[in-house]
Amino acid sequence: MEKLKVKIDILPNHFLKEDGTFDREEAIKLSGKIAGVCYDKEGFEHLANEPIEKTMRRVDMTLNNGHHSVYDHIMISFNIHNIPKILAMVINNEHQYTTSEKSGRYTRIEKAPGSIITADEERLYNKWLEIFIIKIKERYGDIYNDSKIKKLAQENARNLITVFMPTEMIYTTSLRQINYIASWMQEYINNADMKNPFERKLAKSMSEFIEALDDVNVLEEGLMRNEKCRTISLFGKGLDKRPDYFGNVYSTTYDGSFAQYAQAQRHRTLDYQLEMLDEKSYYVPPIIEDDQMLVDEWLRDIQSVKKVNPIGEMVRIRETGKYEDFILKCKERLCSAAQLEIMEQTRETLLKYKKALEEAHDPLAEDIEKYSHGARCTFPDFTCTSDCHFSEGKRLVRKI
Repeated sequence: MEKLKVKIDILPNHFLKEDGTFDREEAIKLSGKIAGVCYDKEGFEHLANEPIEKTMRRVDMTLNNGHHSVYDHIMISFNIHNIPKILAMVINNEHQYTTSEKSGRYTRIEKAPGSIITADEERLYNKWLEIFIIKIKERYGDIYNDSKIKKLAQENARNLITVFMPTEMIYTTSLRQINYIASWMQEYINNADMKNPFERKLAKSMSEFIEALDDVNVLEEGLMRNEKCRTISLFGKGLDKRPDYFGNVYSTTYDGSFAQYAQAQRHRTLDYQLEMLDEKSYYVPPIIEDDQMLVDEWLRDIQSVKKVNPIGEMVRIRETGKYEDFILKCKERLCSAAQLEIMEQTRETLLKYKKALEEAHDPLAEDIEKYSHGARCTFPDFTCTSDCHFSEGKRLVRKI
């Protein structure tokens, strides 16, 4: 059976043609007119009616001299089908975007015809889905209803599914940015180690993505030259060799699963990179950690599908940003509704940050102390509009 390929539709906008492709030529012309605003004393209305030859001269100039910011005025919303989760992570790591993505937390994973998900992954997912439902109900049946328990079980069982699993997303970015991303993908493809299964599969997915963008007519050669030799921001090297630092800005390294990284990168005021580990290790859901036999069984099962790079595979993560933006992350992730793994890591980073500021006698030590007493509902400058009434959640000691 033929594998499902990446397919892209463009949502309705001013430049959507009847055949469903993007009217790149008209978008380029509009950008060329916008490029004249900074020096035309009569303003945009005058430019809108200028001779087309004058507009196109300005287009040629901006495309060829790297002054591409005018092409950011053209926003496109893509409906992307069958995009591998890891490729969604690649484009979500480039900060100029808005995305709405199908979630493995809220939807049960099922192997569709043509899907790359293997029979072993589907079998293990269903096996552990039932185990997690039982374990969660045993401990938190008086807190969560069946619907919530199923959602949490799905969130944990998806760790067994490949990070190349197909998903769907609405992705909005500018004409310039999508062309830049395509050029960085091409750079990755050109330099990928085809003997490395992960890189080979990712390069193939990127090739399909670029082809799908070309099918809807959004690729513009002048925006894909990559004169600055920029690369995909997702992947870093030697992350463990970089020292931690905590002050007005911070940078820290830790290990987390692909799933945690996908959650973390949505904080676009912060920067993240990941690096694959030489020795494979895997996330163990805390709901089973009190049963060593179950832990051993979990590790055997997830290791049995290690060749597909399951979402629960651990990677090295480098997180960098400003103090204020880290506190905003705490106001999002230190909550009983947040994914458990990222909640625990955010708490761990908060305590490391607090200790470093105290040892350095940094004035921020007094400020960070007020965020160290529990979940965000304990913060003096956060108002919770939906009390969970969950003691373990508020104390940040929950197991699910």
